[in-house]
Amino acid sequence: MEINKIYNMDCSVGLKEIEKESINLIFSSPPYNIGKEYETKTSKQAYIKWQSELITEYYRVLKTNGCVVYQVGNYVEHGAVYPIDCLLFNEFILNGFIPRNRIIWTFEHGLHCTKRLSGRHETALWFTKSNDYTFNLNEIRVPQKYPNKKYYKGDKKGQLSCNPLGKNPSDVWSITNVKNNHPEKTEHPCQYPLELANRVIKAFSNENEIILDPFIGSGTTAVAAIKLNRSYLGFEKEELYIDICNNRINNVVNK
Repeated sequence: MEINKIYNMDCSVGLKEIEKESINLIFSSPPYNIGKEYETKTSKQAYIKWQSELITEYYRVLKTNGCVVYQVGNYVEHGAVYPIDCLLFNEFILNGFIPRNRIIWTFEHGLHCTKRLSGRHETALWFTKSNDYTFNLNEIRVPQKYPNKKYYKGDKKGQLSCNPLGKNPSDVWSITNVKNNHPEKTEHPCQYPLELANRVIKAFSNENEIILDPFIGSGTTAVAAIKLNRSYLGFEKEELYIDICNNRINNVVNK
């Protein structure tokens, strides 16, 4: 398939047209099966089966040193809450993927619940296809709490006791969600922030590699890929969202 393009098709179809072992990173947020305007709600069992079929294709199209980062929330049925990362974790394992991290993405705002605690986080599952994988820690380091802290005794006395490039960001990421007043907000109802995509793409891919988003939605993955000198490939069923994607991409390219 042609890269740097968003295809107006269901990813279940599009994935089968991608060449084997041609993708470096898959980063996406699939529908949560909660009846949003872009999805048809099904049973929990049917949803898991559908996702498992996609995961099989993810494994096929990924290069040996490739990664998958799947950003998900909760599936809610009759008031019962099922974290999608828990529903799908074993499906990735059964398809041959190796788990690396369960990243917690926290944000301050969201729906206010009355019969359970209000949710203020989602998760991003990071899997690799093999033990030979890309992880660029230095690209995503954050400022040290005490950047000038030094050893006070021993052979290293007086030297910095922390990495001058910054510290490991840990597996808990605090990033503002994209809501109504957010400067990145589009007409898409479930849009994740550019900062989240930037961090994932920097950490788990290299320049000039190919990033696949099977549910590209508002195009955030493509925008981040362009800005970070990567190529992108995406699928989206809704023409309205295709237009949003292309407008965002054109704005980046024109600048």
